[in-house]
Amino acid sequence: MSPLPTFSTMTPEAGLKKALSMGRPDIIEEIRSSGLKGRGGAGFPTGMKWNFAAAARADEKFVICNADEGEPGTFKDRVILQEHADLVFEGMTLAGKAIGAKEGILFLRGEYTYLRPHLDAVLARRREQRLLGRNILGTDLEFEIRIFMGAGAYICGEETALIEALEGFRGEPRNRPPFPVNTGFLGRPSIVNNVETLASAACILQKGAAWWKARGTEKSTGFKLFSVSGDCGKPGVYEFPMGITVAQLLEEVGGEGAKAVQVGGASGQCVPASQFERAIAFEDIPTGGSIIVLGPQRDMLDMLHNFMDFFVDESCGQCTPCRIGNTKLLEGIELLKAGRCSMAYLQELCALGETMQIASKCGLGQSSPSAFLSVVKHFREEIMGRTPSHV
Repeated sequence: MSPLPTFSTMTPEAGLKKALSMGRPDIIEEIRSSGLKGRGGAGFPTGMKWNFAAAARADEKFVICNADEGEPGTFKDRVILQEHADLVFEGMTLAGKAIGAKEGILFLRGEYTYLRPHLDAVLARRREQRLLGRNILGTDLEFEIRIFMGAGAYICGEETALIEALEGFRGEPRNRPPFPVNTGFLGRPSIVNNVETLASAACILQKGAAWWKARGTEKSTGFKLFSVSGDCGKPGVYEFPMGITVAQLLEEVGGEGAKAVQVGGASGQCVPASQFERAIAFEDIPTGGSIIVLGPQRDMLDMLHNFMDFFVDESCGQCTPCRIGNTKLLEGIELLKAGRCSMAYLQELCALGETMQIASKCGLGQSSPSAFLSVVKHFREEIMGRTPSHV
């Protein structure tokens, strides 16, 4: 059985064929009406993003699929690309029609090089079937897709750093504004959407906005794919409606008895057992899809050390709050593990983390302290209870 049941029930090319019979504003309105929000974690309304790019005046526009799935604990986009690449490319194509773009670029994570032959074969078949190129399915629509390989930098998951890499530069976030929908790749209007977002858009065009809104919550419509790992009996990729509680999810994946769940990967928040009735939705606990189950035996400081070491290594170093702040938080965790961190210094580290959330230039620095702050809030006694080390 496919871990992606809804995607598996879609009729091939039905969404694209429907889009070809619609005007550009009607396509955007269907996506806007569905309430679809970015599935990469940021949760920006997809229809609004497409509308901004469609309204921008330019002789050239681009559709960019962000397949740089680098968040620790996230692997659902990889499964989509393996099993339902056609839906992703279909979503890119109808997005191209919606905003007036003729070219799409799939930015593929460097660690997913093994997927390249499969994706190239799917693109070749779509060209043969007149689903790409000029005069798509006998219409005047023209759209082509190419693949660009990333080089393994976590920061390129941020859309402007991704665009910098596409242009041949070092992956570093840009100052915003201007935003990519106005000034993106090569200075042209560009939309950057996650793999799951584009596949979902293809489903919405096929089944309709009302079908999508029938699941989820009022503010978080539709279903969501979750990458579940850690201390549970049934890890893997799951499809659940938005708004599912942490407790309900744990029951489905065999994670009962967990003491905490890290929602959103290393950059997400650590939810303690006392809050397992909270909903996984944009209005409560937002996530790009990573769910890491932490059993009773897990050392919270070991988890934090692993995460912060990752962020120190992956920071592009462009802004001081992220470059220095992550290093200081890592040093603080090492002091906590040695039992040599005072309560006063821990409070200073928390203040530093809160400053990073406000002052960092991009999402990496803004979200990297999240796990630290939530663990300090909910597991203070555990992390402060170490025997002092004299080493």
